[in-house]
Amino acid sequence: MTDSLLHIRDLSLAIGRGGNAIPAVEGMSFSLKAGETLALVGESGCGKSLTAQALMRLLPSAVSISNGQVIFQGRDLLSLPESHMRQLRGGGMAMIFQEPATSLNPVLTVGQQIGEVLARHLGLKAREVRERAEDLLRQVGIADPARRLDEYPFQLSGGMKQRVMIAIALAGEPELLIADEPTTALDVTVQSQILDLLVSLQAQRGMAMLLITHDLGVVSRMAHQVGVMYAGQLVEYGSRDAFFRAPQHPYSQALFAALPEAVGRGRRLQALSGQVPALGAMPKACRFATRCTRAQAICTEQAPELLGEQIQVRCYFPGESDVAREADGAAAVLPDHTQAEAALLELDALQVHLPLRKGILQRVHAHVRAVDGVSLSLSPGRTLALVGESGCGKTTVGKALMQLIPATGGNVFWQGQPFTRAGSDAREWRRRMQMVFQDPFASLNPRMTVGDILLEGIQALGIAASAKDGRQACAGLLEQVGLKGDALDRYPHEFSGGQRQRIAIARALAVSPQVLICDEPTSALDVSVQAQILNLLRDLQQELQVAYLFITHNFAVVEYLAHEVAVMYLGRIVEQGSVEAVLGQAAHPYTQALLSAVPKIEGAGHVIRLEGETPSPAKPPRGCHFHPRCPKAMPVCQERYPEALNLADGRQVACHLYS
Repeated sequence: MTDSLLHIRDLSLAIGRGGNAIPAVEGMSFSLKAGETLALVGESGCGKSLTAQALMRLLPSAVSISNGQVIFQGRDLLSLPESHMRQLRGGGMAMIFQEPATSLNPVLTVGQQIGEVLARHLGLKAREVRERAEDLLRQVGIADPARRLDEYPFQLSGGMKQRVMIAIALAGEPELLIADEPTTALDVTVQSQILDLLVSLQAQRGMAMLLITHDLGVVSRMAHQVGVMYAGQLVEYGSRDAFFRAPQHPYSQALFAALPEAVGRGRRLQALSGQVPALGAMPKACRFATRCTRAQAICTEQAPELLGEQIQVRCYFPGESDVAREADGAAAVLPDHTQAEAALLELDALQVHLPLRKGILQRVHAHVRAVDGVSLSLSPGRTLALVGESGCGKTTVGKALMQLIPATGGNVFWQGQPFTRAGSDAREWRRRMQMVFQDPFASLNPRMTVGDILLEGIQALGIAASAKDGRQACAGLLEQVGLKGDALDRYPHEFSGGQRQRIAIARALAVSPQVLICDEPTSALDVSVQAQILNLLRDLQQELQVAYLFITHNFAVVEYLAHEVAVMYLGRIVEQGSVEAVLGQAAHPYTQALLSAVPKIEGAGHVIRLEGETPSPAKPPRGCHFHPRCPKAMPVCQERYPEALNLADGRQVACHLYS
């Protein structure tokens, strides 16, 4: 394709060398024109990032290119000497990495890191470098760029670090931008800003973009072409419109079926059974056959080719999805939500003010108002979702309830009785309440077996009479969360991300808690694995009548799982009520902005743009905390904080618009 900026022909990658090499990516072929975006989607481990790294020739030492061509601007990059590649990296092509916190150099200022690219690829001198770097920060939407140039990465928020990464990538004026999960860890508002920024810069510069993501909402908003990867192969490739109108490969259809927003409230998510084949045990025939509901004999005997015109599919039986028929089955319909009972746990004006110290004597000079008067209520068998941007205090509420952070004010009531934080009450509290953390790999001890991890809480609280009873209880817990009992003697690193999260849930359930605090338990998971975890949480809640405090920024998950929702901003609740009321017709301008920013697979609507960054909780704005960013702010909003008002539909809103 002579009009393509980038053309990949039969690219194959292998881990190891010689006779011991294991194929990791096989037969990748696609093209990308200037000004267009190709989105690569698929589960973790399918080879998306390795493919991108191969284009830049930045592969890990253990991975090699075993076959194929990478044609960029008419030249085969795989045959170029490293000196030429150094000129292309940052100049001809650039990459935005997934995690800016680890990709930015912590000992260099923002200006120094942008300046390196400007000096090398554009040949600018000191004064020109600073002027151009300042202009780049302004282009990516960073306020007060002159000051930010002299700051270090740790002084910036997550969204600002990602913007700096984009500025560095754009500094060499590349013709191809590779964005590897550029918005995965960001709030919906920051994500929307970053996506808008990429779209506008692409239009201005005519860049081609290779976007790697597992968020189909982002794909719908950004892509012109879509490539679906599974187990190192491209299984579907075509235009965005054709892909979203009628995905053809059973794996693509399974990804859509696993989305909470696609299936809808009240139906079981169609989670994929089984696992992606291990690299060393790839089937010679169709790699998806063992997980496919449409597989026939030929699928296990002969490998299909990628064929088609408008949309190419690697499948013998492409076509209409089986999902609709499965969703209509009896097993797909979930039981009705439980009715609210008397409150199990109540928070009344909870406060967590963290001291800020300075000087040699470390005297307190101010406080961070991380949680500033939060009142919530949890009932058995029901889920309360706590949503809001990063830094608003959601996780701090959960940690304060677990006594991992001391509360500095307010009251906590358990079944109407005040809780005292000492003696036997504190020990019993540990049993009533447990927490599932965001990253299961970081929260599980890598030196302990799964059995020891599960036994730890059981033994600490004296639940099992003997070691034998404890082990039997642990085996039962694993079966309850969908794992086999033989996993007890294995270590966390031997499991996939979804399996590790199941182990973390089993650990939390080991002491039979009545309240489970789930802190972003699905944010780092693929949509197919997320579906498994959400189904598991619903099943456990219906079986055990446990109450969930579900901390998240994923509104599709909130709509699917939660009964009530509370929206937090800068340490306070601005709106709370039933999911139907809050998500169906949001009242607070902040809630409206959050919901408008969510990428949707059916296409983007009107997005409410929020100006600036979230203020520091150490120095919140006078009056309503949201007024500096609110498109509906009035003079009274600058004078006093609004009281929480009860609306006719039962929800509470803290906003002067309703007073």
